[in-house]
Amino acid sequence: MTKKIIIASVLAWIAGIGSVLSCEVCERNQPKMLRGIVHGQGPDSQWDYLIIGAVAVIVVITIYLSVKYLVKPGEKGEQHIKRTFLDE
Repeated sequence: MTKKIIIASVLAWIAGIGSVLSCEVCERNQPKMLRGIVHGQGPDSQWDYLIIGAVAVIVVITIYLSVKYLVKPGEKGEQHIKRTFLDE
């Protein structure tokens, strides 16, 4: 598969999942921004949005760094512990 097909599939899945997550009662009780996306009680205050935003930023940074160091770790030292397994 090409990258474009994979990205389009993931975006279509993300867009379609919103209709599955919320019921009619929850959709009525949610703030405008979250209607049709979440199920259950909405945020109680503005602090909830700040906390969710901070957590989202942390998650995005973590995913980025995980992929970055998984693809290209960058250890070049001959004494690095990975050499114990690679040289055998």
